[in-house]
Amino acid sequence: MYRRLIITALFAAACSAPQSSPVSDSAATTASTAASEASADVAAGDRVFEIRTYTTLPGRLDALQARFRDHTMQIFEKHGMTNVGYWVPQDSARKDNTLIYIISHASRAQADKNWEAFDKDPEWQKVAAESEKDGKIIDKIESVYATATDYSPIK
Repeated sequence: MYRRLIITALFAAACSAPQSSPVSDSAATTASTAASEASADVAAGDRVFEIRTYTTLPGRLDALQARFRDHTMQIFEKHGMTNVGYWVPQDSARKDNTLIYIISHASRAQADKNWEAFDKDPEWQKVAAESEKDGKIIDKIESVYATATDYSPIK
């Protein structure tokens, strides 16, 4: 079931028309700079997708979605991560506590640098603390790195 959900998510991402993300001008400039610095990796075909699944504690999915909607996506872009897509399962067993998303990085090495910078970002630290003032949100995080195949519509 989980594999089918990931495949469906990747297919949906591949079929979607590119859309601009809601990033502020300063974050867009920073993201643009980070993307430029990593362009050599992308040109070499090193782009890597990261498929992440967050399982929340009971009743905390809305708080997680608000955090992503209002803050996290923009902070990702600031640190060179490209937002590809975000989904919640339709299956009743996971629909109330699961967020699945895909981001991309210029390379696997760049992914490590992106996450390190993200974790140290004072804006992120403030957002995380404020969003958890009513209690912890995340129960479990799963992450899978993937490379697009030569026949994939999205690369």
